[in-house]
Amino acid sequence: MKKIGLLKVVRLCSQYKKMSEGEKEKIRAERLSNMVRYAKMNSPYYQKLYEHMGPDFKLEDLPPTNKTDLMAHFDDWLTDETVKLALVNEFMIDLDNVGRKFKGKYVIYTTSGSTGNPLVTLCDETTSNVMGGINMMRSFARKKDIKALIKRGGKSMGIFATGGFYLGNSSVRQRLLAMPWKKRQMAVTSALYPIPQIVAELNAFQPAMLGGYPTILELLIDEQKSGRLNINPVIIMTGGEYLSSELREKLSEVFGCYVQTSYACTEGGTIACECTENHFHINDDWVIVEPVDKNNQPVADGMQSDKILLTNLFNYTQPFIRYEVTDRVVMHHQPCACGNPSPWLTLEGRTDDVLTFRENGSVIKIAPLPIYATLKEIHEIQKFQLVAHKDNQLELRLETIEGAQKNEVFEIACEKLRTFFSIHGVTQTEIILSDEKPKQHPLSGKFKHIINTE
Repeated sequence: MKKIGLLKVVRLCSQYKKMSEGEKEKIRAERLSNMVRYAKMNSPYYQKLYEHMGPDFKLEDLPPTNKTDLMAHFDDWLTDETVKLALVNEFMIDLDNVGRKFKGKYVIYTTSGSTGNPLVTLCDETTSNVMGGINMMRSFARKKDIKALIKRGGKSMGIFATGGFYLGNSSVRQRLLAMPWKKRQMAVTSALYPIPQIVAELNAFQPAMLGGYPTILELLIDEQKSGRLNINPVIIMTGGEYLSSELREKLSEVFGCYVQTSYACTEGGTIACECTENHFHINDDWVIVEPVDKNNQPVADGMQSDKILLTNLFNYTQPFIRYEVTDRVVMHHQPCACGNPSPWLTLEGRTDDVLTFRENGSVIKIAPLPIYATLKEIHEIQKFQLVAHKDNQLELRLETIEGAQKNEVFEIACEKLRTFFSIHGVTQTEIILSDEKPKQHPLSGKFKHIINTE
């Protein structure tokens, strides 16, 4: 498999945009065929999985794959037989290796393990170049934001999870290790830091582009409004979580700039880029997205899927072919006003957890948004986190406004929650006031208002 340089990726992305639909279909089919053939020849895992697969296969003929099974067969999954999971794990013990190349060839990324054990991904040079080229060519919805960023020296700062091999901070550190002179141009602060520390670092760096998780950026709104945070970005790029229209508007108003997001994951890089219509256009020259139900059967356009099957068409070292990703999406093929002909997605508007209650032999599930709205109506609450444990036990972590009595606010919250739950048929709950404050996930750095521990 020939390496693809960054400049060639940029050229290929530009050429694809100008192709007819027939030409695009030919490119996609060729890349899929090449990936499947290479995986079958060089990966013992895929060799066995595809042993009865002929050369004239269709995409839907290929068996789906998933993280649990692939990680269980890690050493047989990769097409480089010299890479062993034990060696990778040993390499990751030293956090100074974040952003450095394993065996001098591969940058390692891991997921935060929010849906089980973390996934370990190796990115070879071609994979890194394709991911970087897509972002260079397609991540900005408006050209004027690129110009404004360049005018400000391209200074960017991201608020990402640190302390691990996560995609955000690892990719930035990789670039800084390769180009140390860029330290004045790009930086990362940890989403795990207390907000005052994040504010101090942002004030010191003065980024022209601010990036981070929506739930973290939301916490900076009051900091900017109060004057404790005093930055003037020309664009805000969010990622890693769903960005609601309400939060988008608040961020844009408070920081006085355009706010956009993207749809990305460790396994496939930037799956879809957002346009000015806030539609996520799939980078369908480099990835294939199949919305499916829980039985991996295709879901029609306009219908919400239970998950997607993702096929990465550029990572030959670690093939992801019809790989299950537990994101719920809606696929659209109708024309978009922005002019991009690629199909686009609507993402599920949820970052918090669905709560599950058991009452009189019945299972009752309640979406997080109305619970969030119920507690947000209590003006004495500055910040909260509701954690659901087994046996219908709820733990409420509270921070109240200055002058409010925490126990009194807790009683008000209990009353409103019980009233709300009773409407949904849940009457047997125990709510306790936690000694802990609301906190971010210890690994990912992401903040959830509603958490289900079951």
